[in-house]
Amino acid sequence: MPFAFLDTEFTSLTAHAKLVSLALVIPEGPEFYVELPQNWALADCTDFVVDIVLPQLEPAQYGMSVPEARDALWQFLSRFDEEIIVCCDAPLWDWEFFSQLAYRHGKWPANVRNAPRKSYDLIPDLAEAIAEEQVPHHALLDARLAAELYLAATRR
Repeated sequence: MPFAFLDTEFTSLTAHAKLVSLALVIPEGPEFYVELPQNWALADCTDFVVDIVLPQLEPAQYGMSVPEARDALWQFLSRFDEEIIVCCDAPLWDWEFFSQLAYRHGKWPANVRNAPRKSYDLIPDLAEAIAEEQVPHHALLDARLAAELYLAATRR
Protein backbone atom coordinates (compact mmCIF):
# COMPACT_ATOMS: atom_id res chain seq x y z
CA MET A 1 0.00 0.00 0.00
CA PRO A 2 1.68 3.21 -1.04
CA PHE A 3 1.37 6.26 1.15
CA ALA A 4 0.76 9.58 -0.59
CA PHE A 5 1.69 12.65 1.41
CA LEU A 6 -0.79 15.46 0.88
CA ASP A 7 -0.44 19.16 1.47
CA THR A 8 -2.57 22.10 0.45
CA GLU A 9 -2.41 25.86 0.53
CA PHE A 10 -5.64 27.79 0.86
CA THR A 11 -6.87 31.34 1.28
CA SER A 12 -7.69 31.50 5.00
CA LEU A 13 -8.36 29.50 8.14
CA THR A 14 -12.10 30.11 7.90
CA ALA A 15 -15.17 28.19 6.78
CA HIS A 16 -14.99 30.17 3.53
CA ALA A 17 -11.44 29.07 2.68
CA LYS A 18 -10.72 28.34 -0.96
CA LEU A 19 -8.11 25.97 -2.33
CA VAL A 20 -5.03 27.65 -3.82
CA SER A 21 -2.79 24.62 -4.48
CA LEU A 22 -2.59 20.91 -3.75
CA ALA A 23 0.23 18.35 -3.84
CA LEU A 24 0.48 14.59 -3.40
CA VAL A 25 3.92 13.01 -3.08
CA ILE A 26 4.60 9.28 -3.09
CA PRO A 27 7.88 8.65 -1.22
CA GLU A 28 10.52 7.81 -3.84
CA GLY A 29 7.77 7.94 -6.44
CA PRO A 30 5.75 10.26 -8.61
CA GLU A 31 4.33 13.60 -7.54
CA PHE A 32 1.15 15.50 -8.33
CA TYR A 33 0.94 19.26 -8.01
CA VAL A 34 -1.68 21.73 -9.16
CA GLU A 35 -2.46 25.41 -8.62
CA LEU A 36 -6.01 26.72 -8.97
CA PRO A 37 -5.74 30.44 -9.84
CA GLN A 38 -9.37 30.66 -10.97
CA ASN A 39 -10.65 29.20 -7.68
CA TRP A 40 -9.90 32.21 -5.46
CA ALA A 41 -9.53 35.99 -5.50
CA LEU A 42 -6.95 38.16 -3.78
CA ALA A 43 -9.70 39.50 -1.50
CA ASP A 44 -10.23 35.92 -0.19
CA CYS A 45 -6.64 35.70 1.08
CA THR A 46 -5.24 36.54 4.47
CA ASP A 47 -2.15 38.75 4.70
CA PHE A 48 -0.09 35.63 5.45
CA VAL A 49 -1.24 33.96 2.24
CA VAL A 50 -0.60 37.14 0.22
CA ASP A 51 2.87 37.62 1.71
CA ILE A 52 4.11 34.01 1.95
CA VAL A 53 2.09 31.64 -0.23
CA LEU A 54 1.14 33.58 -3.35
CA PRO A 55 4.68 34.77 -4.27
CA GLN A 56 5.74 31.11 -4.57
CA LEU A 57 3.05 30.17 -7.09
CA GLU A 58 3.74 29.50 -10.77
CA PRO A 59 0.30 29.49 -12.40
CA ALA A 60 1.71 29.61 -15.93
CA GLN A 61 3.32 26.22 -15.30
CA TYR A 62 0.95 24.55 -12.81
CA GLY A 63 -2.34 26.44 -13.09
CA MET A 64 -5.53 24.59 -13.96
CA SER A 65 -9.25 25.05 -13.61
CA VAL A 66 -10.98 22.91 -10.99
CA PRO A 67 -12.42 20.50 -13.61
CA GLU A 68 -8.98 20.15 -15.23
CA ALA A 69 -7.41 19.54 -11.80
CA ARG A 70 -9.98 16.81 -11.04
CA ASP A 71 -9.21 15.06 -14.30
CA ALA A 72 -5.45 15.39 -13.75
CA LEU A 73 -5.73 14.05 -10.21
CA TRP A 74 -7.74 11.03 -11.41
CA GLN A 75 -5.18 10.39 -14.14
CA PHE A 76 -2.38 10.53 -11.54
CA LEU A 77 -4.21 8.21 -9.14
CA SER A 78 -5.07 5.74 -11.90
CA ARG A 79 -1.33 4.88 -12.21
CA PHE A 80 -1.52 2.78 -9.07
CA ASP A 81 -2.84 -0.76 -8.86
CA GLU A 82 -2.52 -0.86 -5.06
CA GLU A 83 -4.68 1.01 -2.59
CA ILE A 84 -3.32 4.48 -1.88
CA ILE A 85 -3.43 5.84 1.65
CA VAL A 86 -3.41 9.62 1.74
CA CYS A 87 -1.47 11.06 4.69
CA CYS A 88 -1.64 14.63 5.89
CA ASP A 89 -0.71 16.68 8.93
CA ALA A 90 -3.89 18.81 8.87
CA PRO A 91 -6.71 16.44 7.91
CA LEU A 92 -9.48 18.90 8.74
CA TRP A 93 -8.21 21.17 5.99
CA ASP A 94 -6.10 19.09 3.62
CA TRP A 95 -8.43 16.10 3.43
CA GLU A 96 -11.47 18.27 2.80
CA PHE A 97 -9.78 20.00 -0.14
CA PHE A 98 -8.41 16.72 -1.49
CA SER A 99 -11.90 15.20 -1.30
CA GLN A 100 -13.35 18.10 -3.26
CA LEU A 101 -10.97 17.30 -6.11
CA ALA A 102 -11.01 13.52 -5.75
CA TYR A 103 -14.79 13.19 -6.14
CA ARG A 104 -15.41 13.33 -9.86
CA HIS A 105 -18.73 12.71 -11.57
CA GLY A 106 -20.14 11.51 -8.23
CA LYS A 107 -17.45 8.84 -7.82
CA TRP A 108 -14.54 8.30 -5.47
CA PRO A 109 -11.33 6.80 -6.93
CA ALA A 110 -11.59 3.06 -6.31
CA ASN A 111 -7.92 2.72 -5.37
CA VAL A 112 -7.87 5.50 -2.76
CA ARG A 113 -8.79 4.79 0.86
CA ASN A 114 -11.70 7.06 1.74
CA ALA A 115 -10.17 8.31 4.99
CA PRO A 116 -6.88 10.06 5.67
CA ARG A 117 -4.00 8.82 7.77
CA LYS A 118 -2.41 11.37 10.07
CA SER A 119 1.20 11.99 9.13
CA TYR A 120 2.02 12.37 12.81
CA ASP A 121 1.24 8.66 13.28
CA LEU A 122 3.89 7.72 10.72
CA ILE A 123 6.56 10.32 11.44
CA PRO A 124 7.42 10.61 15.15
CA ASP A 125 9.40 13.86 14.80
CA LEU A 126 7.03 15.59 12.40
CA ALA A 127 5.93 18.32 14.79
CA GLU A 128 9.53 19.41 15.35
CA ALA A 129 10.42 19.14 11.68
CA ILE A 130 7.56 21.32 10.49
CA ALA A 131 8.18 24.17 12.89
CA GLU A 132 7.13 27.45 11.28
CA GLU A 133 10.65 28.49 10.31
CA GLN A 134 11.30 25.21 8.45
CA VAL A 135 8.12 24.95 6.38
CA PRO A 136 8.12 26.74 3.02
CA HIS A 137 4.28 26.97 2.91
CA HIS A 138 4.30 25.67 -0.64
CA ALA A 139 2.10 22.60 -1.07
CA LEU A 140 4.58 20.62 -3.17
CA LEU A 141 7.62 21.47 -1.05
CA ASP A 142 5.74 20.71 2.17
CA ALA A 143 4.44 17.37 0.85
CA ARG A 144 7.97 16.50 -0.28
CA LEU A 145 9.27 17.33 3.18
CA ALA A 146 6.74 14.98 4.80
CA ALA A 147 7.63 12.20 2.34
CA GLU A 148 11.35 12.68 3.04
CA LEU A 149 10.78 12.65 6.80
CA TYR A 150 8.74 9.46 6.45
CA LEU A 151 11.51 7.77 4.50
CA ALA A 152 14.07 8.88 7.08
CA ALA A 153 11.89 7.56 9.93
CA THR A 154 11.43 4.17 8.26
CA ARG A 155 15.16 3.77 7.62
CA ARG A 156 16.15 4.21 11.27
